[in-house]
Amino acid sequence: MTDTDPRAGRTAKHSGQVVLRGSQYETSTTDQHLLDTAGSSDWVRNDPWRVMRIQSEFVEGFGALADLGPAVSVFGSARTLPDDPHYERAAELGARLVHAGYAVITGGGPGIMEAANKGANQAGGVSVGLGIELPFEQGLNDYVDLGVNFRYFFARKTMFVKYAQGFVVFPGGFGTLDELFEALTLVQTRKVTAFPIVLVGSDYWDGMVDWIRRTLVDAKTIAPEDAQLVTLTDDLDEVLNVLAVAEAARRGRGTDGE
Repeated sequence: MTDTDPRAGRTAKHSGQVVLRGSQYETSTTDQHLLDTAGSSDWVRNDPWRVMRIQSEFVEGFGALADLGPAVSVFGSARTLPDDPHYERAAELGARLVHAGYAVITGGGPGIMEAANKGANQAGGVSVGLGIELPFEQGLNDYVDLGVNFRYFFARKTMFVKYAQGFVVFPGGFGTLDELFEALTLVQTRKVTAFPIVLVGSDYWDGMVDWIRRTLVDAKTIAPEDAQLVTLTDDLDEVLNVLAVAEAARRGRGTDGE
């Protein structure tokens, strides 16, 4: 394909199993159509039919991941470059998780997600990417062995929790924070049990953790014990140890974490 080829450099968008290019490309997403109720009242007639599509995403995700085995979800910024120390550490963690018997689940994009998938892939483990339809297409990174693309954030987020034995969170933005605080809420409300949440990168996370442990506790908007639901570390050995302790607790209770 040459530079003069009219197909060269075309932006592509994946919507579930559908690929849209050229005149078919649009910047809106399925989530936006579902959640944005401004405009006409067509949603009253259309939304009941969307339930079937939502159901299909759960069925597809459950079917793809049912036999995955023990896994850990790794989160972090899509903007982290390969020469960033956090990228290198996420890749190292991906490999170490595989050696500890875990599959690695990420959002399947670039940055930290790519790094963790790369580490898992190159260590001979199972590297999972759960992609999402976005206005700016990213696509699954090349290190994903098992990939599932979702239209709806809430279906995708269910998979991150259901099929993981814990979360490891590297520095990231709003998407990373969204996953982090949803997991904290699920643990706090005991929707999931024996589910460790580890933050890697004290320079990045220390201010937020201090705010949680001081401001929120002092204001009594959370209980003191809630502030201990997250572990902050720079030591990958500690990450593996936290996961191992939680796994032992899970087995002691006779639960699979669902």
